[in-house]
Amino acid sequence: MPEFTDDAFLDHLADRLAELPGARAVTLGGSRAQGTHTEASDWDTAVYYRGSEGVFAPRQLRAVGWEGEVSEIGGWGGGVFNGGAWLSVDGRRVDVHYRDLDVVEHEVAEAGAGRFRWEPLMFHLAGIPSYLVVAELAVNRVLRGKTPQVDAYPAALREAAPQAWWGRADLALHYARAGNVPLGGRTEVVGAVAVAAMQTGHAVLAARGEWVTNEKRLLARAGLRAVDELLADPSLGLGELVDRARELMERAVRAARQEGPSSG
Repeated sequence: MPEFTDDAFLDHLADRLAELPGARAVTLGGSRAQGTHTEASDWDTAVYYRGSEGVFAPRQLRAVGWEGEVSEIGGWGGGVFNGGAWLSVDGRRVDVHYRDLDVVEHEVAEAGAGRFRWEPLMFHLAGIPSYLVVAELAVNRVLRGKTPQVDAYPAALREAAPQAWWGRADLALHYARAGNVPLGGRTEVVGAVAVAAMQTGHAVLAARGEWVTNEKRLLARAGLRAVDELLADPSLGLGELVDRARELMERAVRAARQEGPSSG
């Protein structure tokens, strides 16, 4: 394959993915879609297909011949984040995510009604909300084909999601305070605080009406990086660590609810 400029590479990549049988659309996501990437950033893409048609299959992606790992559908745990590939294409790192339009359209309707599910996902401490695939529609760049249009953060979701996420965080902290602190389990307590911080980040950004597609910048965006200082402070006992973390997180959620939707 000849050496490509970034623009030419993206054009070539989009064409090849769009040629896969059953592909309805191809999008660019992650930092490259949002203009926050560096030279080292990978290329996050998604292939949209309609599962009810039964045409799209991972073996067709493998047959393209790119180096890397290609999962089966559902290979990353099922749910809305239902598989994909980690590839090397022309010396560049490329992620391909499978997105079933039948599922995506259902989640768009659910999010509009203020409903979502929590799902576990590797490398995500807090797991993910099922509206992640709706967030992708709002922030990703369509390269080929058409995807459902999401114009704004649903008001019903902005009302329901903060309460749900903060509820999970609050329970995690209460359990750590009552169950782990008395046993002196520092690893368990620190882990609970870290997970609760990520859950609180989701609550804060949902209250602002800001989409989240991963955890990489979640704490910074939510103004919760002060949790780092608490976790690194050797003078704090385990109980005080949990109590102060909870105060910080609750304050952030309360402020986000009072501020309302972000203008950015």
